[in-house]
Amino acid sequence: MSEIVMEAKLNIGYRYYSCSESQLKLVNHGRSLPRRGRIFSSSFTLTLPIIKSSTTSPISKFSTLSPIIKFNTNFQCKRISAVADKVDDQETFSTNSVAKLVAIVGGESTSPLKNVPWEDVLIHTAAKLKWIDEGYNLHVLTESILTKQEKEAELVLAQTDILIIINVQHQDSVKWVLQNTEVIPTIVCFDCCPALQNKLGGLKVSNNNQTMIEKFLPLGQGKQIKESLEVLRTVQEAWGRNNSDDIWFSLLLLINSYIRPVPVLQNLRAKGFSTLYCMIKNCRTQLVDCLLDPNCREALVCLNKCAPTDQVCNYRCIASYESPKFEAFSLCVLQKHNCLGLNAEIPVKPNVQPLSFFRGSPLTHEVAEDLFVGWLGKLNSSWRVVAGQNPAYDQFPCQYQLFYRGKAKRTFWYEPVFQVKTLDGQLIWRRRRYRVKREDIPGTFIFTVLDNGVVSREFWRIVDVTDDLSWALFYYGGAAQAAGQSYRGAILVTPDGIWPSKNEAQRINSALERCGIKDWELFGVDNTCCTNAPLGIPEGSSLHVTLQLRDSNVLSCE
Repeated sequence: MSEIVMEAKLNIGYRYYSCSESQLKLVNHGRSLPRRGRIFSSSFTLTLPIIKSSTTSPISKFSTLSPIIKFNTNFQCKRISAVADKVDDQETFSTNSVAKLVAIVGGESTSPLKNVPWEDVLIHTAAKLKWIDEGYNLHVLTESILTKQEKEAELVLAQTDILIIINVQHQDSVKWVLQNTEVIPTIVCFDCCPALQNKLGGLKVSNNNQTMIEKFLPLGQGKQIKESLEVLRTVQEAWGRNNSDDIWFSLLLLINSYIRPVPVLQNLRAKGFSTLYCMIKNCRTQLVDCLLDPNCREALVCLNKCAPTDQVCNYRCIASYESPKFEAFSLCVLQKHNCLGLNAEIPVKPNVQPLSFFRGSPLTHEVAEDLFVGWLGKLNSSWRVVAGQNPAYDQFPCQYQLFYRGKAKRTFWYEPVFQVKTLDGQLIWRRRRYRVKREDIPGTFIFTVLDNGVVSREFWRIVDVTDDLSWALFYYGGAAQAAGQSYRGAILVTPDGIWPSKNEAQRINSALERCGIKDWELFGVDNTCCTNAPLGIPEGSSLHVTLQLRDSNVLSCE
């Protein structure tokens, strides 16, 4: 009887598996084994008997976990939900919870994110909420739990500040939810039976987002109603963009509006007359020039229609209507005088670690820069982007990367070249220029760029690169401080813009996991029509120092 050993680390919110009729041995820092189905977190040793004839590999089932799990043969394991089979009110929310959210997911509903189950999407979102504050807790309940463990579910919901209901249609479930969620002040429904209604801060709001359902509201609530309708509109629009970042943003917005201020959303708050006074006092010429210029004026009109933290909408407006007048306006109003009073910092979580070894040797600064330079010299670009995670910055068609060393000593530059589909349907090329500086740890860098009058500062990490440079994964966290926006992202790159071989999927997914990213969060880049890209680097620039191009398949070390 052979044993298979694998290492894992179990985190709150992840799925795990239990074995019926099995003997589970757990060493959990001296604690006893939690009851079957309970979510727990710690390093441990777990012995699970597995049936030899099982058609599903037990290793694949544990691929998202990481303690020491030993398998022998006898019994069959089954998958259970991240939500406990028996809900316990004492363990649902920790004592440090400052925002208590629950999501109820109907049936076997799948999300529009590559048909991933909503349960998986929300469990991952729960982990991302803790990047902002460890006290933000989201628990996911499946519809079946409501009837199987009714009393326990009632106790959970009694502690809830915000409830999200997704695709609950069955009449028995609808009836149960209506009976047991009356005390929850904030409820938002998506794709649910019409009997389930939105409620924001205690006020019921119609699902068509046009009028209040409650009649005879006390005088003085008009402002609160208007604000609630605006919050609901923003949440529904963000949720409807069908990407994980906007789902995450929707929950943060609800926390910010009905529980406590969320620091990263501080720029949602209007600045009022002081902004206009600052612009007229310091940037009168730039303001007039912008209003008289058609492109600049259209940019302002477009931006005014975007939510302040909707980076997708904001950046598409900027990329569509960028012009010298708009850059001068932004440089004066935002960068020089900060008339909007905005601020933002580079996100510190997740703490993504860079590649530490390349081809069996410790990574050096010189080799790390050469990995960025990549195929430039043999091909007309360093890398081409295959997919990215950030919906605002990583999804543009035909993304070329140009990394090179400058004429001056120890200068290093990055120039992305990409297409933009403007709001009027045109396809145009854009190009940016970043200064790149080494950080203390090899494989980490600070990128800075002046983008349409606003300085962005980004912390990049080389997460993984194959020995033959067939693909690489780069991660970044950035902030446009004067614009009040912080962001994260990751890009998967190859020499030709074609997806890596399926044989590389496991390693790519492992690299993504280290960035806190699931593969279903990636946007594929359209590389089908990329003619006449404005490539090329300045005369006198240099490329590799340690790695030298020998042929089209490999970079060799000198």
